[in-house]
Amino acid sequence: MSGTLQTLGMHVPQPEVAADDTNPKGFGEPQWVVDFHDRLLRRCSVQVSDARPQAWFEAGKLSTNEQVREELGKWLEGQFREGGDELVVKDPRLAWFIGLWRSAALRCGATPSYVTMLRPVTEVVGSKQKYYTQRFGELNRTAAWVNMMLHTERATRDSDRAFVRYHDMLSDWTVPVHALGEKLDLKSVKTATANDIRQVHNFIDPSLRRVQLTWDDVDVPKRLRDVAEESWQALNRLADEGGDKPDTHKVLDELRAEYTLLYEEAEAITQSSAAAARRDAAGGGNGGGGAAGGDPGLGTADRIARKVPHGVRAAIPPKARRGARKALNKARGR
Repeated sequence: MSGTLQTLGMHVPQPEVAADDTNPKGFGEPQWVVDFHDRLLRRCSVQVSDARPQAWFEAGKLSTNEQVREELGKWLEGQFREGGDELVVKDPRLAWFIGLWRSAALRCGATPSYVTMLRPVTEVVGSKQKYYTQRFGELNRTAAWVNMMLHTERATRDSDRAFVRYHDMLSDWTVPVHALGEKLDLKSVKTATANDIRQVHNFIDPSLRRVQLTWDDVDVPKRLRDVAEESWQALNRLADEGGDKPDTHKVLDELRAEYTLLYEEAEAITQSSAAAARRDAAGGGNGGGGAAGGDPGLGTADRIARKVPHGVRAAIPPKARRGARKALNKARGR
């Protein structure tokens, strides 16, 4: 999408990330933007594809930092002077800092619009398993996809936006890109010449869809698979004409809450592993069960929560549970 819009006349800030074997046509990503986001992600200890719902809060705190806002605003203003009125800024990391970019655009007197590409979760997971580090497995990558897509959808909901299916781009790019140009009022798209269109035809290569997996090929627990598949179906509807509507938003909100609950339960199950990792990192345990004889890996709220039947906890909205846990831990100074 980024390369297509660039070919049609929109400006991608230079220099770009160099093409490689994973993306021989190029990434369409400004190198400055990638470096900027990598620096911010290190500061807030968030991964590019992070499965933690809490990671959105950590990244969001940086978006309110005035020094960071000023740095991005100055860079963006320079790009408008150099590249004209219509810029394309593409980077998967940008999803973590949508509020920051919205603020920078407003400082420049620009209107931010968002284009989200939609590709089946199994294909995304399979592609990352094939071309990227094996540090993370299929389960974590599936969870990260759910976390990223659902929260990105929510963060762009009140803005000018469009959703485009990856396979629609490959089958006939002119249809979704024309609709995109009309919806977001993109002059470069609406005034494209026949030569521009020929160049895009030469640029798009359907053979680069090299990973086409299904759930039969991805081994994840049923509950996570169900949340991921339902999320994909709901997100997919957003690409339909008139599909970006409140009924779909409600379903996505419910799925986001369900995923948060699922992740919280997984965290609770693995608290012993987390506590062991902290002891290992500190060079050994404290030789006991804590000053009060409790579990050193658990906060006050978590110890109380363990005594509440699971069925009762599950009936409490995730937001209410998090608020109660935070208040209890704060009261105990933890």
